[in-house]
Amino acid sequence: MKIKEVITFEEVLGKMYKVRLVEASNNGLAAFTHYLNNHTTEASQVYKEEAIFHVKQILKNKYPDSDLNNLAEDALQLLLYNFKKDAPFPEPKNPSFTFIDLFAGIGGFRIAMQDLGGKCVFSSEWDEQAKKTYFVNFGEVPFGDITKETTKGFIPDNFDILCAGFPCQAFSIAGKRGGFEDTRGTLFFDVADIIKRKRPRAIFLENVKGILNHDRGRTIRTILNVLRNDLGYYVPEPKIINARDFGVPQNRERVFIVGFRGDLGINSFEYPKPLNKKVSFEDIKEKEPVSVKYYLSDTYLNTLINHKKRHEKKGNGFGFEIIKDNDVANAIVCGGMGRERNLVYDKRLKDFKPVTNIKGNVNKEGIRRMTPREWARLQGFPDSFIIPVSDSSAYKQFGNSVAIPAIKETARVIINKILQKC
Repeated sequence: MKIKEVITFEEVLGKMYKVRLVEASNNGLAAFTHYLNNHTTEASQVYKEEAIFHVKQILKNKYPDSDLNNLAEDALQLLLYNFKKDAPFPEPKNPSFTFIDLFAGIGGFRIAMQDLGGKCVFSSEWDEQAKKTYFVNFGEVPFGDITKETTKGFIPDNFDILCAGFPCQAFSIAGKRGGFEDTRGTLFFDVADIIKRKRPRAIFLENVKGILNHDRGRTIRTILNVLRNDLGYYVPEPKIINARDFGVPQNRERVFIVGFRGDLGINSFEYPKPLNKKVSFEDIKEKEPVSVKYYLSDTYLNTLINHKKRHEKKGNGFGFEIIKDNDVANAIVCGGMGRERNLVYDKRLKDFKPVTNIKGNVNKEGIRRMTPREWARLQGFPDSFIIPVSDSSAYKQFGNSVAIPAIKETARVIINKILQKC
């Protein structure tokens, strides 16, 4: 029996989220794709056993009389020839450094780091829809919950940079010195735990700017204390970076935290300066008219207008906002008024017949939501980035992502620093 006659890439992936393979382990798809992505590196040994197990689980019922060990090994070797040929964002051919992608989302960090010559050797993300988007763009299924020891066990040794856009959480133990043990029960603890075990040469963390004042400043003080004193990294003061300053028309402020392992002897760091590139919404606006489904109904528009008036009377600044073509967008976020704070004028619509169930009629003022592709561009994602999910999932994913250009320019400085120490 020839292996090429009995297995295909699609079989091993189990039709990729359309068919759930009950017998496959939870880490099967992740280990399988990570093995194929890293088969030429030492990291592949971390993934190979689980990858083979995953393939055997798929084949054992279909080919019960076969030698599954040899069959699975042969299958992996065959698939290496065809793997990733259709991935829009392949790794660089001759990478100059390695990194891991924690809380990976849809791969904003990964695009930036790969563009600079990096190879990703591990990724993790718990959201299933985000994992789907990640896979179709990078040919890799991220591992799941990073708080689980089974997930941490797949992280290889000897990678250069740890990247993480971790959630902001309060630390539960009050009155302590704010050290490593005080962070237990938070996702930062798991990031710190991985740093402690793997000792990457550099770390690059991203968070909302509110982390600086979170829990009356205790959160950021604890984070810096752990990184500097408990883990022994040189960590300059965190910096608020605005995506608007790096070539995308979005007023998005985020805190960047970078660090370098103490033995490297790095004791200075300057965050990148703004690029002074003037951009506005018209630079990323859809070139062709968009579907009527993105246009607000007159009923909903009136609701937004009345809502804003009520808050204005109370002295509040809440409410919808319309971004003109020469304006810069507000920060895109998922939930709340995320989309309504970034409405736009677009009078190109000709057919006002609704394609979705709405109350009232489509407004005649040309007011619509931005499209998911426009949100992608606001974050610096190229148009070749595939959006395989529903609009609602796409808005959530791009709203939660990082702004790639700001990440890339900061990472460039980090990489230059560590490569000088090679």
